Amino acid sequence: MRVVGTSMYPSLHDGDLLIASKVDYRIHPIERGDIVILKDPLDPSRDFIKRVVGLPGDRIQIRDHHVLVNGGALSEPYVRAPWVQTGDWPGPGAISIDVVPSGSYFVLGDNRDHSSDSRVFGRVRQDAIDGKAVVRFWPFPRAEVLNLRPTLTNPHPFPQRSGAGPVGPLR
Repeated sequence: MRVVGTSMYPSLHDGDLLIASKVDYRIHPIERGDIVILKDPLDPSRDFIKRVVGLPGDRIQIRDHHVLVNGGALSEPYVRAPWVQTGDWPGPGAISIDVVPSGSYFVLGDNRDHSSDSRVFGRVRQDAIDGKAVVRFWPFPRAEVLNLRPTLTNPHPFPQRSGAGPVGPLR
């Protein structure tokens, strides 16, 4: 797969060549930090490449350019430049915290100021995810296994209703 655009910069550059696995998610579940290939929700003939930051049941919030998952800050070593656009999500007047539904994921580009992602098109259903980016093999000097992951600091678990999935969104 060839990367087109800068939405995943600095992790991936325009023109990088990747090996992606379509088998990976038949063996194990999608994990936070995975770089996934998905269909563009607005034009299914195109592919997007994004990073998974929210898993089913997670409560996602973006405040002052920081991603919060279940109330804990997501430390993202792959986001190097301070981002200035889309500082809060959901926006003013919206539900203050978004719960990722079962079978869906919240994805972001690493280049937050230049990425069309879940802040624009919403959560991504698992069946829209075609595979996982595993290795960058070109350009050769930057060849690497793509396994840099975020860490979650001070997450706050939210109560679960017996058999009913996550508690609804906070208002």
